[in-house]
Amino acid sequence: MSEHDDVDESCDCKIGRIVDRYDLQDLNDDLAADWTGAAGERRSLRELAREVDRRVLRTAMDRAGMEYRDGEVENVYRILTDDDVSSGSRTETRRELEHASVPIEQVERDFVSHQTVHTHLTDCLEASMEEPDDAERIESARDTLRALQNRTVAVTDDTIGRLDGADALSVGEYSVLVDVTVVCEDCGGHYTVGELLDAEGCDCADV
Repeated sequence: MSEHDDVDESCDCKIGRIVDRYDLQDLNDDLAADWTGAAGERRSLRELAREVDRRVLRTAMDRAGMEYRDGEVENVYRILTDDDVSSGSRTETRRELEHASVPIEQVERDFVSHQTVHTHLTDCLEASMEEPDDAERIESARDTLRALQNRTVAVTDDTIGRLDGADALSVGEYSVLVDVTVVCEDCGGHYTVGELLDAEGCDCADV
């Protein structure tokens, strides 16, 4: 028996109703495991909301007898929900689904927000995440800052390249380096972000 089988029968929140409507018996355990990291890497609430939506869409397409290739459900979901998709493409896709007898209006009503997922996890499934320790917090911060630095490098490189290509800027072979320095106003210490994270603090801690 699934750890959350009893929830399937008693939960009357939106996701509980979705579990019943689409017979998604493994959904509760999967959501709890993915959110808490019990299944490996933790997934965000927004990622989990998209996962719920895709399972709903896939089940509706299966029930309608639609045949589809690997990755097609994900692409259909992207067309239905991505802000960058044109209204014409979205309308065409909805018509194709309707023609295949997929109840697309009901399916879209059953799409969920990350807040809905959080409520279901904490209130219905009583799931909770262990608080990360200091080392985990620092490593997470390091990943976030590294991603921002890489993004800054990429945007700067692309911008300079476009200006150079349009003859609006003249530059030879170049490299883009991003180095963020943290200066403590109390002890006067200067640190790169990496140095500060490695040291887990500035010289104030030694005072």
